[in-house]
Amino acid sequence: MPGPVFAAPYHLDPVAGPQPDRPGYGRPDNPTRVALEAAIGELEGGECVTFASGMAAIAAVFQVCGRGGVVVPSDGYFAGRALADQLLPNVRYEPTAGPVPAYAGVSLVLLESPANPGLDLCDVPAHSAAAHAAGALVAVDNTTATPLGQRPLDLGADMSVASGTKALAGHSDVLIGYVATRDAELADKLRSWRALGGAIPGPFEAWLVHRSMGTLDLRLARQSANAAAVAEVLAAHPAVSRVRWPGRASDPAYDLARRQLRRVPGVVTFTLADKAAVDRFLTASTLIAAATSFGGLHTTADRREQWGDDVPPGLVRLSCGIEDEADLVADIEAALKAV
Repeated sequence: MPGPVFAAPYHLDPVAGPQPDRPGYGRPDNPTRVALEAAIGELEGGECVTFASGMAAIAAVFQVCGRGGVVVPSDGYFAGRALADQLLPNVRYEPTAGPVPAYAGVSLVLLESPANPGLDLCDVPAHSAAAHAAGALVAVDNTTATPLGQRPLDLGADMSVASGTKALAGHSDVLIGYVATRDAELADKLRSWRALGGAIPGPFEAWLVHRSMGTLDLRLARQSANAAAVAEVLAAHPAVSRVRWPGRASDPAYDLARRQLRRVPGVVTFTLADKAAVDRFLTASTLIAAATSFGGLHTTADRREQWGDDVPPGLVRLSCGIEDEADLVADIEAALKAV
């Protein structure tokens, strides 16, 4: 239960000053945020530290753990790659679906599984074992899978980092990020960086996310079922050159998804001929909104090349919402006719 919203900074005891068992200043300490962190930590299986956005969470991981060098996915979220280039002195790129590389000489390995937008998966236990043998920490971007789809800490990772803005919050109305870990010392370092940097979520934002988590399982189930139906329609259409959804038996990541994912997310990536084809598809649809975020109640589509992703101009990341499956399929079939 999310409880009340404690909106204001707290006053101190006039004689004793700050007390460890009482809320203090709102930047390092807020009861509404603490309640949300307990809830997310329960799902991830670790101690949770929330941030103002997913990018703020990634920045904290880079700053705290990546100064000795970092390996990031070459096909992962483009803003994460750009941030690593700006913040860190030693950055190396490796493909998500490639073989486990040598991790000698780095302090942090960031994995993204499933990767955004290509939806490739990697063997998290194998990468974690190799990284730990080289003395590196492992963080897994769990944004697309969510903790109900995958628990990276159970798979050997040191940190699960995510943009809760997406499917966790699920209503396209709030920004939030988090890092979960079973290392208490690491959690303290992340909190210290958050307090000094000020990248905290507001109490009302924290409350909105906590409120939304009550329907997370229901939303994910419908989104995944919609994605399964939509992926088959897309794969059968001549205007579509490629479809990626790890829940399809023909997908390159299918076997790995069966081992690692408890639920395949509701995101489908497909490729049309070019930008003009995507324009016709989105204009013809009555249910799909153009949006760069994903994981919400409504189906959205994003042409990823427009943001600088190294992908074909016609590549679309489709995030299935919770609409009626027959309605969504009919709408996509009609939009494909326009293509």
